[in-house]
Amino acid sequence: MTITKRQTATPLLFAALAGLLLSLPQVGLAARSSGASAQQDSNPAAREIESKLNKSYFKNVKASVDPNGIATLTGTVDLYEYKIDADKRVHKAKGVSGVRNMIEVAGPSVSDKELQDKLGEKLAYDRVGYGNAFNAIGLKVENGVVTLGGHARTPWDKDSAIGLVSTYPGVKDVVDEVEVDPVSMMDDQTRLQVARAIYGYAALQRYSMDPAKPIRISVQNGNVELYGTVDSEADKNLANIRANGVPNVFSVKNYLQVANKTTEAQKQ
Repeated sequence: MTITKRQTATPLLFAALAGLLLSLPQVGLAARSSGASAQQDSNPAAREIESKLNKSYFKNVKASVDPNGIATLTGTVDLYEYKIDADKRVHKAKGVSGVRNMIEVAGPSVSDKELQDKLGEKLAYDRVGYGNAFNAIGLKVENGVVTLGGHARTPWDKDSAIGLVSTYPGVKDVVDEVEVDPVSMMDDQTRLQVARAIYGYAALQRYSMDPAKPIRISVQNGNVELYGTVDSEADKNLANIRANGVPNVFSVKNYLQVANKTTEAQKQ
């Protein structure tokens, strides 16, 4: 009987030890899961960012937050517009004090020449019906990076141009160098007077026919700048003379280009 008891007790002891050993990893895993949950609960900014980026076009975007509340965004999106949207959304997240936007724009590959031509055409028609003749916004493209420059009559005209470029496939980044003309009732009057002086002159009236190809007029504190393309050197000089003849115009800078005339600046 004694031998039987010993044989029975030994397997039971091994079974108890095996059960204890098998339970150890589970205990450790539970502890780690509890710790991760506690860490997530202690960083409400991370949860807030996750909710802000809960869109399908952010599926490849990752975010991290350091103890100082600086959020770092990485990954890829298809359009530059989405990169900017992610930045704006995360800036609004509670607990975020700053954003490092390292998101890359993937999307389709488009040549610089195609971007230059297509975006130039779109910008030419932008804000038609809203005084687009008073905007002189140009662009250049290098390695998918679009730089906008020139003058906008209002902040809304500037934002419209940036928004147009940002939503175009193939644009990797946008550099904003557009200047908004000063707010001035006198300048507004000067713009209208210069427009009447130029477009009201019979020899220059044809430049008002195509809304994408006007002689563009920018005014800053009484100083007039002319942009666009004309058919001849005579038209360029005539527009300059007409603008100079307007009362309260302090100076005129004539940046009009003559069609089919290649300059050294254009070659570069």
